[in-house]
Amino acid sequence: MPVHSSAINIDALLARVPLFNELEPDEIARLARGTRELTVARGDVIFHKGDTPKGFFLLVYGQVKLAFTSASGGEKVVKILDQGQTFGEAVMFMDRPFMVFAQALSDSLLLHIAKSAIIDELDRDPKLGRKMIAGLSMRLHHLITDVESYSLHSGRQRIVGYLLRDQPDETTEELTVTLQTSKGIIASRLNLTQEHFSRILHEFSEKGLIVVEGRRIKIPSVEALRTYDC
Repeated sequence: MPVHSSAINIDALLARVPLFNELEPDEIARLARGTRELTVARGDVIFHKGDTPKGFFLLVYGQVKLAFTSASGGEKVVKILDQGQTFGEAVMFMDRPFMVFAQALSDSLLLHIAKSAIIDELDRDPKLGRKMIAGLSMRLHHLITDVESYSLHSGRQRIVGYLLRDQPDETTEELTVTLQTSKGIIASRLNLTQEHFSRILHEFSEKGLIVVEGRRIKIPSVEALRTYDC
């Protein structure tokens, strides 16, 4: 179960959250008073599907997955969250229970910002509302992109997109990437079975498109990988 951590500079961490970066120090201080720290160990469940949201979360360090369990008992990973990302904002405003569960993939530190603190600040400053709407709209855009990827792209194209997700289109030369987490979790995130994911990586390796070294993957030519199976 999550537990409280030792004291950290909550104000400074909140000030770096994109949703809050236009707020004044006194506004950040009010949010900080409605914020608590949580330390979680790898494997700890932060919240379960069906729990009632009482705020949202900032991941200070570590890694968290959002997922749900299908009727057949299989797990579908919806999102893999890394340092500095927030989650839980949308459902917090809907007054509905969480539709997924959140579980730590590594030892992590989180901040929980209370819904009451957010509502109070929204009443004081409409700018925060505009920022939150923009942030939630961007997440909706990413969700639509994900659905499009699952519907229109092959498994190979999904994996190429994941490996090159942070690379600009003009990148063509050698590159080394590190997988965020285990292959099984990444496969679920890409709507693939772990076997299918591993089979495609093996195919890429056989073609000389990648060199797999544990979680490190060397890509001799980004251009060759990007244009494979197009």
